[in-house]
Amino acid sequence: MMSDHSQPGLSSKLPQQALHQPPLASLRIAVLAYRGKPHCGGQGVYVRHLTKALADLGHHVEVFGGQPYPELDPRVALTKLPSLDIYNEHFPMRMPGLWELKEFADFAEVAAFSTGTFPEPLAFSIRAYQALRERAGEFDVVHDNQSLGYGVLAIQKLFPVLATIHHPITVDRRLEMEHAVDWKERIGKRRWYAFTKMQTRVAKRLPRVVTVSESSHDDIHNDHEVPRERMHVVPVGVDPDLFKPLSGVERTKGQLLTTASADVTLKGLRYLLEALAKLRTERNVRLVIIGRQKEGGVSEETINRLGLVDAVEWVSGVPDQRIVELYAESELAVVPSLYEGFSLPAIEAMSSAIPLVATSGGALPEVVGPDGETAMVVPPGDSDALAAKIAFALDNPDIASAIGLAGRQRVIDNWSWRHTAEATVAQYRALLDEVAETQKV
Repeated sequence: MMSDHSQPGLSSKLPQQALHQPPLASLRIAVLAYRGKPHCGGQGVYVRHLTKALADLGHHVEVFGGQPYPELDPRVALTKLPSLDIYNEHFPMRMPGLWELKEFADFAEVAAFSTGTFPEPLAFSIRAYQALRERAGEFDVVHDNQSLGYGVLAIQKLFPVLATIHHPITVDRRLEMEHAVDWKERIGKRRWYAFTKMQTRVAKRLPRVVTVSESSHDDIHNDHEVPRERMHVVPVGVDPDLFKPLSGVERTKGQLLTTASADVTLKGLRYLLEALAKLRTERNVRLVIIGRQKEGGVSEETINRLGLVDAVEWVSGVPDQRIVELYAESELAVVPSLYEGFSLPAIEAMSSAIPLVATSGGALPEVVGPDGETAMVVPPGDSDALAAKIAFALDNPDIASAIGLAGRQRVIDNWSWRHTAEATVAQYRALLDEVAETQKV
């Protein structure tokens, strides 16, 4: 079997031959989403837009979702799988009471949490298995969105299973360990990311894995030991009719915009804040962050240390249209990540035609293109380089504007959710063909 990895170029990973075949019978698809944060969270965005595009193609889609639940198209059913909600936004890291433990998944969730491990992927996968075993024969394929819990292996005995791995969380673990300040923090991080060992064991046993970039393809092979021939690259998409330039909206001079779906080392927010502090010594700039600040997190400490409290605004829980407006109101978008498996914020910004400054971390060079053409690129983890590139963009608005327009054209030429859905369906059908061939033998 030929791997999609053998074909050159990110956008060429779409199996084009499948896009021109005669219509086939619609599929019944169950999508597993253990954390479907509706706004500015990559998993929630992926689930919402992919399932809508699948429904547009005429397929029956049902999402089995954990908290926070995803927001879905009305045609897509949602089966809620309530967890103990240990990491809810109002009272995170709470210890559930004994009276809340009613089934095996609850005990598994508390046991993992009590040892310092992130428990949601395991507990969710168990709940998903319990829900799906009551519905044997109702779905043609189950699509796991990177829970990679042991329950997925049990589901695989009931249905063909395909998984999307946006990037291996082992990369997050490695970066967090490298940036830990002392041995106590390193021990805590090691415990927290212990679930990645489970994800490696599960990923290695799945017959077909979809990922979103060449960079992630290599990292999954190296970290999760998934054979290359089982992996296939299907880039994510954007809706260029939603994320577009807005007429009549004036850009706010000196306003920078970034997205931090999680206040963690991986997103490189610390380096952007340091760059902001450097820039403020010579010009009036401010930063709007789409995301929720983590109390006691790295960004809070950095903002306080650098005296940026009045220069930073956090915006969270807003609909897509408000994010589009923020792009239109800002002078520059920044993706400061140390690593990205793809980067939805990057292509949303480019689609909106706002000039983009991004790092070269992970898959970002594949996504944003060469420096100075469709984005402005700097090395990851370099606040001086970030400050210099932002200053260049602000001082050269005509050049920056041209780069922004070229970025939008790059998105239009390469990525849409319909293409993502069509290529994903091609992967479903390839998996079903493989299962059928196995059954013949």
